[in-house]
Amino acid sequence: MKDGRFYLSTVGKAIGWARANALSFFSAGSCGCWAELFETMGCRYDLERFGCLPEEDPRQADLLIVSGAITYKSAAHIRKAYNEMLDPKYVIAVGACANCGGLFAPESSYSVVPGIDRIVPVDVYVPGCPPRPEAIMNGIIALQEKIRGHERAVEKN
Repeated sequence: MKDGRFYLSTVGKAIGWARANALSFFSAGSCGCWAELFETMGCRYDLERFGCLPEEDPRQADLLIVSGAITYKSAAHIRKAYNEMLDPKYVIAVGACANCGGLFAPESSYSVVPGIDRIVPVDVYVPGCPPRPEAIMNGIIALQEKIRGHERAVEKN
């Protein structure tokens, strides 16, 4: 206690708790995944109960949610928005198109980025085409646990 370790660990946990429960997100997306993300914000699922509030300006956000197919033309804008975000910053990739190109993979289309992780570092991937709102909420919970420093329980086969 005298050397400050007790206080630092307690302050660190409090800061982690505050960061995890007060995420302001900026969304970049298109297609059906974008519609599912905004359905998650509606009254039935209510993302705000998890502490996630939408922001219109990336300079006020600490979470970037990328959903849908990302073209090479829009990739520069997403990278710019990511660079303008507050530190620490987090990224969630929602849907198959954002994760790996999905239906518009490089074999099918020349203009779609095969995964947003080639543009910005991704913290949590949410699978699905389009993913259900429950999956998006599960991705946000996984990010909150990652921020707090907890690891999720994984079943061993």
